[in-house]
Amino acid sequence: MGGIRWATFDCFGTLVDWRHGIANGIDLLFPGQGGTLLEVYNGHEAEVQTESPGMRYRGVLAEALRRTARDAGLDLRADDAHVLGDTIAYWPVFPEVAASLTELRAAGWRIALLTNCDQDIIGETQRRLGAPVDTVVTAEMVGSYKPNHNHFTRFEEAFGATRDRWVHVAQSYFHDMEPAKALDVPRVWINRQADGRDPSIADAVLPDLHGLTATVEAVNGRARS
Repeated sequence: MGGIRWATFDCFGTLVDWRHGIANGIDLLFPGQGGTLLEVYNGHEAEVQTESPGMRYRGVLAEALRRTARDAGLDLRADDAHVLGDTIAYWPVFPEVAASLTELRAAGWRIALLTNCDQDIIGETQRRLGAPVDTVVTAEMVGSYKPNHNHFTRFEEAFGATRDRWVHVAQSYFHDMEPAKALDVPRVWINRQADGRDPSIADAVLPDLHGLTATVEAVNGRARS
């Protein structure tokens, strides 16, 4: 496997519009509240993942939504707590994803997803990405959520990925850029939200996946030099 070049990706936030999916899910229950409560939800999701690393992602979605509703003083009915898990298969893929992944594969890169979700969820999502994915490492498989290093180490051990033939691509600074830097995995930050944190944590920064192949090639070239 030593000659294979791997590009690993986070899925939700990087390839799939996670923010749109969460906000719309909240709006289904509490019209007009999705945008307002999105960052509250975001904080609770990371909190639940840290507290309960073995919890399935559907459970994390539900518990984070319960806490968000509680903080906002909203009445969340028990059966409505699962709205995010029920709709996640339909969250929109960013428009440039299919073409960008297709171009990357054509340049000789294999694609893997290192995702903080369950295997059934990523299975439903993969079919909508518009390009084949070679392998997936899920939170369900490793028993923890990023930024824990288990996704990265499991992938490295399973596929013999080496730093001169591996680039990680992701949107989340906390979940992906920080652990990838700690592990010295070459990395491209997809800064979709114009996050003002230190960009030097990444080897390259893009606002979306346009120009991805050239950027991944350049980062890999520097890692091999």
